[in-house]
Order: sequence, then structure tokens, then C-alpha cells
Amino acid sequence: MFFKSMKLSAEKLDSHLQSKLAPVYLITGDEPLQREEAADAVRAAAHRCGYTEREVMFAERGFDWNRLASLGASLSLFAAKRVLEIRLPTGKPGDAGAAAFNEYANNPATDAVLLVISAKLERGGGRWAEALEQVGVHVSIWPVEMKSLPAWIGRRMQKLGMRPTPEAVSLIAERVEGNLLAAAQEVEKLLLLNGQGQVDSASVREAVADSARYDPYTLVDAALAGDLRRATRILMGLEEEGTEPAFIQWALAREIRNLAVLACEIESGIPAHRVLAGVWEKRRAIVQKALERHERAEWRRLLCLSAHSERVIKGQAAGRPWDELLNLSVKLAGLKPPGSGHSNSRERHHRA
Repeated sequence: MFFKSMKLSAEKLDSHLQSKLAPVYLITGDEPLQREEAADAVRAAAHRCGYTEREVMFAERGFDWNRLASLGASLSLFAAKRVLEIRLPTGKPGDAGAAAFNEYANNPATDAVLLVISAKLERGGGRWAEALEQVGVHVSIWPVEMKSLPAWIGRRMQKLGMRPTPEAVSLIAERVEGNLLAAAQEVEKLLLLNGQGQVDSASVREAVADSARYDPYTLVDAALAGDLRRATRILMGLEEEGTEPAFIQWALAREIRNLAVLACEIESGIPAHRVLAGVWEKRRAIVQKALERHERAEWRRLLCLSAHSERVIKGQAAGRPWDELLNLSVKLAGLKPPGSGHSNSRERHHRA
């Protein structure tokens, strides 16, 4: 199948995916939120087009690059279409990886989409990146500058059906201090609290005031810091105030996904200080503490636990949502839960 190669910004990816699907997507950059959301968009578009299976490979030290060729060749007319996803933490596949990418670009699988998610490439990335771009799409992720942050927040709100005033957008931008993840969380919180439609500065101030005592993001930070007593106290306060469990689960899950990626990058050999450079400075210490507390395999287990808690909250699995949220906070903190009255979660934790 012929496909004209192209380079796209993250902002233009959605419109592209609505009209066509390329055989290869190379997503590069050091901004975790935008990079992961671009990958999510490709996966969703592929799923709509019938690519219902997914093979995920982490190209770490010692990775067998023959897997890419064998997976691409093993697909047939009778096999389910799938996404072949390769995570490249360093942006450098080495000689073997470069050769594997070049070979794949010369003969891409007709019933698979190759999705390569990489750190920022140096000097264009080399011939392997050019080869992939020639048969697909290269999405370059660039940091959002402070002066562009209000526009970025405004577009995000409009995409979710909100109509913010300029004053509301400015208030959010001032509150998050350049942190894209925090900005995304504030937007999601406003959507959950106020729904779609008009959003003015009063709505933003009210949302900030509502979260002054018990805040899901404070819960996340307490768990990352290993302060389980404080995390439990915040979680119980959120329950008493009637906070929507789905919002809390979303905040915990997003943090776990982001840290799982960072842990993979560190284990692949990237210096921790470079990996943590993209973390908001005020949160860097607790993020580092959490990464030191959990190995990469544990982050994967946390991802599975997070997915289970989401199913419970949506009524797709048996359980009590608040017990699941406590259990997830316990595991994230890496400690045994204190006496909190949530007996079911404590029992599950001891059995685990």
C-alpha cells in the first residue's frame, strides 16, 4: 500500500487520523504527556480500523531485535490485525535496532501498524528514523513554552466541549506554573465538576476552593512520598466530601502510567537526572523517591491494579470503589496500610 511520508505536529495528529492510517508511526520527544497522548490517539485510530491486538516491546539493553522481523512476518490474512509497539527510551536503537527498522521500512507488514515511541532524537535520529518516516508519519513532540501555555489549555478545554473565557484560561495557566500534566489535571477536574459549556474565572476559583482541603493530586503526592497515613486521611476526606471515585482513580492511574515510562527509561540506562528533567521541579523529589522505591516490574503490576480499580468503579468488576482506591494508594506508597476502617482493602493487601 502506497503512503506519502509526512511530518506532523502533535496538534495535527488527530485530524490526520480521522482520514487515514499510516503503516508506521514514529513519535519522538521528551514531553511525556503529549508523547503518550499521541500514542493513545494512534492506538485508538488503529482499533477503529480493526487492529484489535497489540504487541508491546521495550527496546532495552539486550533486546532481541529479531522479534520485530518475526512478528511482522508471522501475520497472515487469517490472523488478527495488530499494533506492533516498540518503546525506545533512549532514542538510540543501536546498530541492530537501526538495521531492524531499515529492514521493516523496506517491507512493512500489510496487516500491522508499527508504532515507535521514542525519546527525543539527536540530529534527526539517523537513517533508521528517515526510513520509517518515508513509509509513515513522524510526530515530533516539542515542549510547550510558557507564552503558548494558555492557548494549549484553551484548545484542550474546547476539545472536551468546554468554552472557557480568556480569564479562566489565564487563571489555570498561572496555577500550574508551566506543568502540562498539572494543566491537564485541572482541565479534567473542571470538566468533572462543571461539565461541558461555559467556563469562567469564577468556576476556576470555585474549583480551586473546593479542592483546598482534600485534593486528589495531594493524595497522589502523599502516596508517591510514601506518606501512607496522610494519603489515607486525604482519601477518607475525599470519600466524606462525596468526591467522584472516577476522578481520583484517573489521577492515580495517570501518575502511575507516567512513572512506569520514567522507570523504563532509567532502567534502560538513561541517567536519572535527565529523565527527571521533564518533571515539575516542585515534584521532582517525591517522584524520584517513588522511582527508587519501585522497580520497573512493580510499576507494571501497579498498572494492572489500576486497570482493575477502574473496572470496579465502572461496575464491570465486583468490589467497593473506595477499597480499590485505598489498595492502589497503599501499593503506590509501598507500605502496609494503617488502621483506617477499610478492612476489605487491608485484607486484600495482606493476601497480595
